[in-house]
Amino acid sequence: MNGLSLSELCCLFCCPPCPSRIAAKLAFLPPEATYAAVADESGSRWSLRFTERAEWQYGQRELDCTDIFLIRTSRGNRIACMFIRCSPSARFTLLFSHGNAVDLGQMSSFYIGLGTRINCNIFSYDYSGYGVSNGKPSEKNLYADIDAAWQALRTSIDKISKITSPVLIIHGTEDEVIDFSHGLALYERCMKAVEPLWVEGAGHNDIELYSQYLERLRKFISYELVNVQRN
Repeated sequence: MNGLSLSELCCLFCCPPCPSRIAAKLAFLPPEATYAAVADESGSRWSLRFTERAEWQYGQRELDCTDIFLIRTSRGNRIACMFIRCSPSARFTLLFSHGNAVDLGQMSSFYIGLGTRINCNIFSYDYSGYGVSNGKPSEKNLYADIDAAWQALRTSIDKISKITSPVLIIHGTEDEVIDFSHGLALYERCMKAVEPLWVEGAGHNDIELYSQYLERLRKFISYELVNVQRN
């Protein structure tokens, strides 16, 4: 019964008992949030801020390789997701569902150590009601949480390795709709990718306004595609 006071137990079993509510109370023990997701001035990109209780064991380099973003589940909750690029040579990403009494902040150092040791990137998420995820923890919300996390991890990634023609990936680092981590993931998995273009400061709807966008497209069409056809 760890985490429940006597008054909470009395309320739980006497009001009258509801199986789903009892299960939720006993199975989910969300801690006080050990991190914050701080939005930039545009409100489109998030950065991590840890509290002391997170016990962060690394430095800025590892923090720069850790992305956090929010996604919407089918039940309307907004949950936090964390993607950690643990190794530049990693071929796989591990989807990790953490325990019932911790949040992403407490798990982040463990994820980095684990991913580094097994040469694998780590993707994890906070359940509804955990960390900065809203809603309440419940069995139904849990199913929606894991489904949303899985879909976020898979989006555009599953099919990219099957493409046989040259692929140019262009992505703005401040994309507020499709997080920049998705562009990186696509590039890492694409067997036919040419040199990508990461447009510093570009968002989702203004990337074509940057001069390097047109220049890179011109090079791709005029040289890289032409050379492939000749060969």
